[in-house]
Amino acid sequence: MSLTELIPTLQLAVGPVILISGVGLILLSMTNRFGRVVDRSRKLADDLRRAPRAAHKKIMAQLRILSERAQLLRAAIGLSILSVLLAAILIITLFLGALLGLGMAVLIVILFVVCMLSLIISLVLFIQDIRLSLRAFWLELPAEARTAS
Repeated sequence: MSLTELIPTLQLAVGPVILISGVGLILLSMTNRFGRVVDRSRKLADDLRRAPRAAHKKIMAQLRILSERAQLLRAAIGLSILSVLLAAILIITLFLGALLGLGMAVLIVILFVVCMLSLIISLVLFIQDIRLSLRAFWLELPAEARTAS
């Protein structure tokens, strides 16, 4: 295969390469949020051991939200990683198809669609995490501040 025959394949591969870069930035944000959830959970678990009985219900409510957030973020991170892996396999498939002259259009379409679906679901879970973090924030506010808005 000559370079001039390879150039269209390189052009096709640019899209998935950019996708990998963009999802990498999203993953950075998700893993940072996950780390903060874990750190906050550890702090609250420690607070729970030291807190008076009256504060246990409020701390447990926050820990339940943090647990749900951790599960959402873990799933979102996993789906984002799956999306990146599928994009990488898509790039390899593009090159192998071009190099070996194989008709891989159906496989390429399937890889791309599954890649996008996993990214979409990951982002929906990420939005859910943000929604839950707001609910946890409202739990921390005094009752009079919650009713004032």
